[in-house]
Amino acid sequence: MKITAEPITIAMQTPFRISRGSRTECHVVRVYIEHNGKQAQGECTPYPRYGESSESVLAQIQQAASSLEMAFERGMTDPEELRDHLQSSLTGGAARNAIDCALWDYQAQQNEQIFPNNLFELPTQIVTAMTVSIGTPEAMAIQARDYVANGAKLLKVKLDGEQVVDRVRAVREAAPEVKIVLDANEAWTGLNLEELFNQLTEFDIAMIEQPLPQQHDASLAHIKHPIPLCADESCHTSSQLSSLLGKYEMVNIKLDKTGGLTEALALAEEAQRLGFTLMSGCMLGTSLAMRAALPIAVQSEIVDLDGPVLLGQDVSPALTYRDGMIIL
Repeated sequence: MKITAEPITIAMQTPFRISRGSRTECHVVRVYIEHNGKQAQGECTPYPRYGESSESVLAQIQQAASSLEMAFERGMTDPEELRDHLQSSLTGGAARNAIDCALWDYQAQQNEQIFPNNLFELPTQIVTAMTVSIGTPEAMAIQARDYVANGAKLLKVKLDGEQVVDRVRAVREAAPEVKIVLDANEAWTGLNLEELFNQLTEFDIAMIEQPLPQQHDASLAHIKHPIPLCADESCHTSSQLSSLLGKYEMVNIKLDKTGGLTEALALAEEAQRLGFTLMSGCMLGTSLAMRAALPIAVQSEIVDLDGPVLLGQDVSPALTYRDGMIIL
């Protein structure tokens, strides 16, 4: 078994803006596992918000790869055992995600199967959010209108702390029939949240994602919110779930946060046991990364796996996006 990795830069289709800034490129790291003439793959997106860069992730992958290769040489050839070894030798995050997903792909290939389709029960189509990035209310309305014209059934609206109500109103007027969720990316510090939440009820919002920075979560327990809240930056692994009770109703599971599908499945199970509903989310990335998240998507009330739609190019074979859905 040989494990290698490479950084890849992909241009965005158009500049993509969230509360932390604008991006014109997406930086991913791809992992390859080669054995017996076959090549398994996994992909991650290093995220600066979590102290990650392509360089730091590549260094982590190199170290973990050496450990896995030595374990394989000593006779640890079962993919599940290799994933367990990875879980114990590398903390969660983007690096572990890429290797973990490559190991799932490796498992499928050893049995002449396709990951994830043959390892998990998947439907023929999944509704996914289409993301409206931050702009003027008018520009955001145009994005929403274009998505709806192309069949979108769910919109995820990115917001910062400015013009929140005006922007949401513009999107809702442009898309009166579709389901809408909001994502503040921790940007609503200093706003009167109780007042804002009440104002937003006018627009039939299904959910609000991460209104405050993770370190301010405690205040959410004392703020009435008629719209369900979803933890994103505040939820990485199952060990954090108990601290989110009474503050959030939903958790956003992203494989780059959990450190792969293995922990994501455990997080999904424990979250549902505790009464949370699930959202399946993603960093910017290609169909390779989105495909690995499908086993979480099928358990989720809200799916946001439109990363490839925002990129200038995708992997082959690519997922098919049509009429606001992933077609499988």
